[in-house]
Amino acid sequence: MSTLVVTGTGTGVGKTVVTAAVAALAAARGADVAVVKPAQTGVTAGEDGDLDVVRRLAGVTDLHEHARFPDPLSPAAAARRADRPPVDLRDSASRIVELAQQRRLVLVEGAGGLLVRYDEEGTTIADLAHALHAPVLVVTGPGLGTLNHTALTLEAMAHRGLELAGVVLGSWPAAPDLACRSNVRDLETLAARPLGGALPEGAGALEPAEFLLVARAGIGPAFGGTFDAADFRP
Repeated sequence: MSTLVVTGTGTGVGKTVVTAAVAALAAARGADVAVVKPAQTGVTAGEDGDLDVVRRLAGVTDLHEHARFPDPLSPAAAARRADRPPVDLRDSASRIVELAQQRRLVLVEGAGGLLVRYDEEGTTIADLAHALHAPVLVVTGPGLGTLNHTALTLEAMAHRGLELAGVVLGSWPAAPDLACRSNVRDLETLAARPLGGALPEGAGALEPAEFLLVARAGIGPAFGGTFDAADFRP
């Protein structure tokens, strides 16, 4: 049994698609995999959230959403605006530990970036990863500005004693510009390891069978794929 926390350097970098890719690869190997979203924001009751994207792309149905708030804000701000109690990450940690005892893999997808607040005390997904003793997979973008965002995320992780599972590009463009091509090597320098994967732009719109092929090619061997950082590196 193992638990992997997936976070991003910000919103819109492809966390959910990367989570789905890792889940799809685990399921294809026959592993029993569960996916947890401690807090879903920006989605009302009855609307599809991130876990529905995982279900559609990966075919995984063992999905657990602990709290949902309608406004597209941080979990703490969204709970406050909805006049509801914030998600309790201590309770989430207990539920995830119990789940992990019965599953080969539990993926935990955060909201936004590593230090987004989940309650008024400032509890973050970094605190949850620390409580779970779980490695963290960082999803980032390839373009201009990513080096600073990624460096800050990795520095915050190191300061908290969190284990880095890898850095994955959540959306690699079909026609990468100079910044994208140059950033690959610099991201590897920041992470002190080869890139852990790169999923192509638009992967989230694929059908499940095609998505599995893309996941296998775009995710590194540590997570069940065949991505080769040396071949990808410009």
